[in-house]
Amino acid sequence: MKNIAIYTLTSELQNQEAVNQSTTAFLQTLNMPYELKGADYSDYGQHALDLIYVCTGGTEGLFRRLLPTLQAQSSRPFYLLTSGKSNSLAASMEILSFLRQHGLKGEIIHGDNHYILNRIDILSQVGRARKVLQGCKLGIIGKPSDWLISSEYDSEQVRSKLGVELQDIPMCELLDILQQVPDGIPGAEEIERGLRVLVERHQLQGLTIRCFDLLSAVHNTGCLALARLNSDGIVAGCEGDVPAMLSMMIVRALTGVSGFQANPARINPQTGEMLFAHCTIPLNMVERYDFDTHFESGIGVAIRGYMKEGPVTIFKVSGDLSHHFIEEGYLVRNQSEPDLCRTQQVIRFNNPSRMSYFLTEPIGNHHIILPGHHRELLLEFTLC
Repeated sequence: MKNIAIYTLTSELQNQEAVNQSTTAFLQTLNMPYELKGADYSDYGQHALDLIYVCTGGTEGLFRRLLPTLQAQSSRPFYLLTSGKSNSLAASMEILSFLRQHGLKGEIIHGDNHYILNRIDILSQVGRARKVLQGCKLGIIGKPSDWLISSEYDSEQVRSKLGVELQDIPMCELLDILQQVPDGIPGAEEIERGLRVLVERHQLQGLTIRCFDLLSAVHNTGCLALARLNSDGIVAGCEGDVPAMLSMMIVRALTGVSGFQANPARINPQTGEMLFAHCTIPLNMVERYDFDTHFESGIGVAIRGYMKEGPVTIFKVSGDLSHHFIEEGYLVRNQSEPDLCRTQQVIRFNNPSRMSYFLTEPIGNHHIILPGHHRELLLEFTLC
């Protein structure tokens, strides 16, 4: 996938040779991979990140004439890179002000090299993720579980904002596949194979399943299947929770892991710690794991995973993508209490005051936990 392209905007009054030398010198100081397009904007919008390097002042009118062409090629914000030489910052401010007056998004990328490189890195990661999501198809196998009374979703908003298609798949389609098991008693691995058949049949990049129906239908669980599918790059969520699946898909596109879909179990505002638990976790997120029974039913196979202690991020988007929660913390310990879902993580929040969100304005119950601190990256994704 093409990554970063840099286009130039230069006043016709400037000495072109001098501008070219100045441009080369400035871009070399950034020491990053990019494709210099110059004034040829024919493939603008086709990269993870398209930067417009405002080389000089006096370029405002030129940008205004270019704008209809650029809008036809891309709906993303305009990112104006400037060195600050030759009145380029002043011109960039005039251009950005013009964009905002017309309801268009943009940003001036200007500062020392550390700041510029960090912003470019974040923006290019977001751009790559949005390209990954464009055209993805996610399956909803069975309806959302009956208890997810607030976890509604808006398929049109998901398609419009993410480019992701949601597809309903009847639970009976999976059960028909499982009935073909020779001994008639599907185990955890047969459930996994059945889900992989649906992934291939419907060309899915991810799914969520009304997994509790499996307990009565085949007397087993999807916990192992979801753990393995997530490890193989196929987002797989529990209980038919679509907002959780969308959150996991965003996380995977940005970071390469699906994240741990978990229930908040306990909150201790005094210590700034929360306990999260669920009966499955992607196997590529843990250092080791054990098999146990599913907590609520006591049957089937569940995963007790032990993730490496260290920095984590907690994330959730709403089903219409209108609001979100992002917070960073530290996984202080894994535990194994008998009266909870099998994978259990105690997380200390960096900002304990943010824990009030869970008691006053939560986005449903499931939240996604991923290793590392990614607040800035996730926030940029949700804003652009």
